[in-house]
Amino acid sequence: MNSRAFVGVCGLILCIAALAEVSAWAQPPTGAAPADTDRQRLHDLQESLRFAEDSLARRVDEQMLIHRLEDVAEVDKVRYTGPPPRVIKNPTGQGAGNALILSAFTFLPRKRSEGTKLPLIVLVHGGVHGRLDSTYVHTIRELLAQGYAVLAPEYRGSSGQGRDFWQLIDYGGLETEDVFAGKQWMLENHDNIDPQRVGIIGWSHGGMITLMNLFAHPHDYKAGYAGVPVSDLVARMGYKGQDYRDLYSAPYHIGKTAEDNVNEYRRRSPAWNAEKLQTPLLIHTTTNDEDVNVLEVEHLIQALKAADKKFEHKIYKDAPGGHEFNRIDTKLAKESRAEMHRFLAKYLAPPNPVR
Repeated sequence: MNSRAFVGVCGLILCIAALAEVSAWAQPPTGAAPADTDRQRLHDLQESLRFAEDSLARRVDEQMLIHRLEDVAEVDKVRYTGPPPRVIKNPTGQGAGNALILSAFTFLPRKRSEGTKLPLIVLVHGGVHGRLDSTYVHTIRELLAQGYAVLAPEYRGSSGQGRDFWQLIDYGGLETEDVFAGKQWMLENHDNIDPQRVGIIGWSHGGMITLMNLFAHPHDYKAGYAGVPVSDLVARMGYKGQDYRDLYSAPYHIGKTAEDNVNEYRRRSPAWNAEKLQTPLLIHTTTNDEDVNVLEVEHLIQALKAADKKFEHKIYKDAPGGHEFNRIDTKLAKESRAEMHRFLAKYLAPPNPVR
């Protein structure tokens, strides 16, 4: 990392610490009963500080991500457009209904043969409000070493881009098309990528978007990998807490509970769309997943089998790491990712496949 970037990162870290200190100072004294207006102002301040801190943390982590990959990749961050927001606050306002501006990271391997087309992996980050961060470095390096180009879209609802973008989340809906639009942008702007050798991978919420992309655009991907994927929103609402359910029923989100509109939750759930699969698929999960209960993925697997779909899957038994079991740096995690790489290579033919 050069000195300017280092100074910038240090400054951002100090800003984050200062914001956290202000947030702590803003807490009401014990036993105080502020008026409703004061309570609302305090809530608004804390929320603003949270989004500001998240934005700064994102910028720091992006610098770390670039620094750790720039020796093996040409890294760029690009902007493109996806579908308009589903919920428009002012439908008659200026610019209402405009396409949403999105961003994505692109990674091209530095070592590549001139004149040879590259296979592409679309890497979908996880988290209801997650983002691509430096925890993906090892997976991206593994892909680059095999000769893949990598696209990592920052779909609507991704964190670190402010409250308005955060509230555009359309869980199981339009972020699927955001990712597909990124894939289309990549093919339109990079002549050295083979449109017939495109795969898509993701874990957790990213695994869900991966599956929904395969279902919605079956002829645009040659293979897919879904790790510990969110698979059944109806079941998920049943075993998660009320705060989690409230996030989905918020006006800027789905807008109704599963009880109010169970069909909408089914429409957004891979397990209830299994009959649409036409693309080679590998699924990994583990019995001790503390986030996506294995029952969700089991329902997906059962639905795919019932629809007579050809796919591969593996359910690990109490894999160390739980939800993160094959995204960490254990021997098991590396072996599991190697299984993913070998599966993808059968359909995408990278120049230096994992053996």
